[in-house]
Amino acid sequence: MDASLEKIADPTLAEMGRNLKEAMRMLENSQRRIEEENGKKPVSEDIPGPLQGSGQDMVSILQLVQNLMHGDEDEEPQSTRIQNIGEQGHMALLGHSLGAYISTLDKEKLRKLTTRILSDTTLWLRRIFRYENGCAYFHEEEREGLAKICRLAIHSRYEDFVVDGFDVLHNKKPVIYLSAAARPGLGQYLCNQLGLPLPCLCRVPCNTMFGSQHQMDIAFLEKLIKDDIERGRLPLLLVASAGTAAVGHTDKIGRLKELCEQYDIWLHVEGVNLATLALGYVSSSVLAATKCDSMTLTPGPWLGLPAVPAVTLYKHDDPALTLVAGLTSNKPADKLRALPLWLSLQYLGLDGIVERIKHACQLVEDELSSPVVVFRFFQELPGSDPAFKAVPVSNVAPAAVGRERHSCDALNRWLGEQLKQLVPVCGLTVMDLEGDGTCVRFSPLMTAAVLGTRGEDVDQLITCIQSKLPVLTCTLQLREEFRQEVEGTAGLLYVDDPNWPGIGVVRYEHANDDNSSLKSDPEGEEIHTGLLKKLNELESDLIFKMGPEYKSMKSCIYIGLASDDVDISELVETIAVTAREIEENSRLLENMTEVVRKGIQEAQVQLQKANEERLLEEGVLRQIPVVGSVLNWFSPVQASQKGRSFNLTAGSLESTEHTYVYKVQGTGVTPPPTPSGTRSKQRLPGQKPFKRSLRGSDAVSETSSVSHIEDLEKVEQLSGGPEHSNLEAHCPEQAPSVPAPMARQTEALQNKAQHPEDDHPQVEGLERLR
Repeated sequence: MDASLEKIADPTLAEMGRNLKEAMRMLENSQRRIEEENGKKPVSEDIPGPLQGSGQDMVSILQLVQNLMHGDEDEEPQSTRIQNIGEQGHMALLGHSLGAYISTLDKEKLRKLTTRILSDTTLWLRRIFRYENGCAYFHEEEREGLAKICRLAIHSRYEDFVVDGFDVLHNKKPVIYLSAAARPGLGQYLCNQLGLPLPCLCRVPCNTMFGSQHQMDIAFLEKLIKDDIERGRLPLLLVASAGTAAVGHTDKIGRLKELCEQYDIWLHVEGVNLATLALGYVSSSVLAATKCDSMTLTPGPWLGLPAVPAVTLYKHDDPALTLVAGLTSNKPADKLRALPLWLSLQYLGLDGIVERIKHACQLVEDELSSPVVVFRFFQELPGSDPAFKAVPVSNVAPAAVGRERHSCDALNRWLGEQLKQLVPVCGLTVMDLEGDGTCVRFSPLMTAAVLGTRGEDVDQLITCIQSKLPVLTCTLQLREEFRQEVEGTAGLLYVDDPNWPGIGVVRYEHANDDNSSLKSDPEGEEIHTGLLKKLNELESDLIFKMGPEYKSMKSCIYIGLASDDVDISELVETIAVTAREIEENSRLLENMTEVVRKGIQEAQVQLQKANEERLLEEGVLRQIPVVGSVLNWFSPVQASQKGRSFNLTAGSLESTEHTYVYKVQGTGVTPPPTPSGTRSKQRLPGQKPFKRSLRGSDAVSETSSVSHIEDLEKVEQLSGGPEHSNLEAHCPEQAPSVPAPMARQTEALQNKAQHPEDDHPQVEGLERLR
């Protein structure tokens, strides 16, 4: 390209081309280079520094622009839809720079140049898209052209509007007809731009009995027109669609044109399917758009051209009215809007333009004469196999499909997000359709040229959809079974969260749970946190998360999608048993803490009584250090050994006389068993939890779930028998394993029993553990 630029006589144009190429190279490669060298993203400065008096070079300024473009991105990757700006994109960007340069020419040269650019671009677009004898208006905002067309229609139908203004409209209100499938916010935008009240808009419903559900109901439209005429209103303009914004369906434009001619209504057409007018074969419904009064084209996304304007082609013979409506202008800057498109069309050529549009259309099997595919995963009838449908129609009563509809919407949102991440080059969009729910849209005419979508990418998309089908099918089939199982299990509450794409949401209702309160529940949050940890430790294929209940602050367990058949009964039972054990362990710890505290207080009282009895038995003289030693030497005291042990199981102080006399410990009291689940599966090596595939196998048998009684039995076997279950203050090495807080409290109690002369610091420390 540099060699070609040397042939340009104007040095400014040559320098501009080189600078643009260098600037784009720096902006596209600087980010990658910085990441490779430094391993981190550049940091942009939000607060501007002082303006340098000596100025900066172009490289430094472009580096600042690059930092501002990429420096504020989050750690997580942003949208993967990155426009592929090739050399044709550089031509479009060069048009903006050339426009500023051309505006510096003298008025005569500027007038000739802008007229040539505007006439050439208009002629090319008319021939490419088969629109004869029309003018063109180039605009940055896509809806701006329609607003100017509405203004032109008002000036054409109201001869005194220039003089009388709104008074003319007040006496005979204009009516603008929009399809119910029109893009959201279009009617509000038109009223704001034209200064019209909202009653001037008339929403035309789409067909519900015959034809597409996204095509305008022509019979109903004619009835609306007749009613407006009888009420003294003026039917002004009708907006038809050659490819609706949502699903790409085309109205019956030929029949609408006949209706508009009958009632003298301006017909404007817009939509993505207008791009197919450039092809050799065009469907009759789209071809009828060439006979309309005006149409809006968006060649930028169709051809993958950045920063090029939209174009509104229209037919009108009065230049004065088009000037008043704002469709034409004497300002050179307005005429130079066509410059980026003028450069890009010449760069692509007719063959390049047709090839890009044809390639996008070939990415879709055009069964409905529309290169737009909208699909969703749904279950058509109860008990039938879920599947993907391009045109989903539910045959079930609304009351019967309410819950299934919400479930499918959540699954389709998950599906759409997954496909967008796996195949970003396809440019998928997740959207909500009235009456159909959440769907995924593939519109290659709007994204293929921009993202560079190929046939291989579409094949990969189909493969990804097929790989997700078993997960969606299995999850949808298990949701209802999970709900019924949870509702039939005591202690569990099913939480209906329609936005969760998984098997379901469940909450454990503990003893102090107040279902009527929406306040935070610290005890329940602690139980659910422990439950979540236990469930994730099972290493199953399911994903467990904890989050707030819908419209509540209480904690719940969210169970993710299932990739294989899951034994729901075992899953629900495991959740209930685990949560119950966590709650009982917590309460056991609290109760044991209270028992230990009371035992320590009782031990203190008994130790004090023992000291008083020893004082009375030995006498006061024996307590004097020197005198007591002499008396003890002459007359030793034959005092009986009296000790105390604290039985954690019974929660009481016991005498150690039996231990000293018979040299064995007491049997103590066996703790009550902890309630647990009724059954638990024995699994083969490598089998993950909650799998239904091995049900009925000889290798799987039902056993009682693990509880605290089994743990105690194992400890007894290791320690030599049940008689070792008591914890003696003087024999800590024989004590069974207890929770860490209990072990610390037991050790403190043992020290207290062995050293009665110690004061109370340990007791205070134990109280702070509660």
